[in-house]
Amino acid sequence: MKHEGAPQGSAVPQELDATPVSRGEGFGHYRFGGLSGKLLLMTVLFVMLAEVLIYVPSIANYRNTWLMDRLTTAGVAASVLAETNTIAPRLQEELLRATGALAISLDEGARRSLIAMSNVPSDMDFVFDMAEVTPWSAIRHSFEILTYRGDGAMRIIGVGQMGHTEHVDVVLPVRLLQQDMLAFSGRILGLSLVISIITASLVYITLRALFIRPLRRLTSSMERFAESPEDASRIMPISGRRDELGDAEIRLAGMEEALSRALHQKQRLADLGLAVSKINHDLRNLLASAQLFLERLEHVPDPTVKRLAPKILATLDRAVGYTQAVMSYGKAQERAPQRRLLALRRVADDVADVLGLVDHATVRFDNKVPADIEIDADPEQIFRVLLNLVRNAFQALEAEKDESLVRRITIEAEREGACVRVRVSDTGPGIPDNIRKALFRAFHSGSKNGGVGLGLAIVAELLKAHGGSVRLEDNRTGTCFCFEVPDRKP
Repeated sequence: MKHEGAPQGSAVPQELDATPVSRGEGFGHYRFGGLSGKLLLMTVLFVMLAEVLIYVPSIANYRNTWLMDRLTTAGVAASVLAETNTIAPRLQEELLRATGALAISLDEGARRSLIAMSNVPSDMDFVFDMAEVTPWSAIRHSFEILTYRGDGAMRIIGVGQMGHTEHVDVVLPVRLLQQDMLAFSGRILGLSLVISIITASLVYITLRALFIRPLRRLTSSMERFAESPEDASRIMPISGRRDELGDAEIRLAGMEEALSRALHQKQRLADLGLAVSKINHDLRNLLASAQLFLERLEHVPDPTVKRLAPKILATLDRAVGYTQAVMSYGKAQERAPQRRLLALRRVADDVADVLGLVDHATVRFDNKVPADIEIDADPEQIFRVLLNLVRNAFQALEAEKDESLVRRITIEAEREGACVRVRVSDTGPGIPDNIRKALFRAFHSGSKNGGVGLGLAIVAELLKAHGGSVRLEDNRTGTCFCFEVPDRKP
């Protein structure tokens, strides 16, 4: 017998694989196994979980109310009948039938009266003192009643709710309370299912309209774009949504547009590479013929010819090397540097001589490289680095029409330990901000003189092969490139 209140015991690919996903492999086969069905199921489960959390205190409150109702009814009837000395058996039977009790007694302090009684078992399975009820004990005893197996009785002790001060003692069948609690639980379960289905359906419809359909639209757009990425008409149109999905649409459309442009550019570069490879062969033959003619001119006794012929011949040798370098660049293969110790000032003078900057009429070339600066680099490649940088500056200055502008190109150098730092600056218009980020990438030229944008890319690649780097420095009076070449490691 139990007495309440008592002690108890978680390099560029050559071919783009854009094979579209078929409907059988996409979202068309998901149905209720997709995101919509999962959302529906999760909503039902969460609503049912919430109802379970609500049910626990509800069933405990129902049990307390049921017991107090029986106690109050029995107490009122007992108080009326207790005023008579004797109670007819018929009245006792009606009172027991009305309350469902097996026995009712009234404790008035000095006197204890048995009001009515029928077949009362000798032992009580439960004894509930309503004055000692707590929320946790009510919950615990509610589930004990629900899981009770037997036909025993329970005893209820307490004061009714109709203003009477007498203590009422009622004996009731446990099955009576258990049946009513099971019926109440069934009603709660049915109501919970209805609420869950209605709520889940509304959530399902709302989420499907707000999220699932836009996500399918995104997926369809990606599939359609993947079928032909070069087709700009397949880029996803923007719906104008002002939320996260709208932001995703904007970013996807931007990515598709950038990819489409990149594919167009790669195709143009492939066509350009094919054309260059065809031109390169004929150009090398022409340069070889020119070299033969110049070698014959070297034997002419004219002083001017003897002075200029070696320089022209060296220039043609470099031109032949450039044709080979263009093909090497297209194959992403640049010859490994063959380092030698060079007089950097002499290399800078050679660059000025090749570009015709010595005693130029409008552009002044200022070689400030100290005579004792020596650089450990490949002679041909470091010449190309300086040539590209100085030529870019020369072209920018020549494009200026105002004769009053200062046109000056300056080369400076200094050694810091095992590294040589070189600056090539000019007094030109500078480089626009919109092309600075892609300045050293191939075919991203900011030049207005017809350049294709290979010069600075070649400079960066050659210096990287030397273990060095190049950067654009801030210069209020024009453009300044600074590059560093470290010595070979011992």
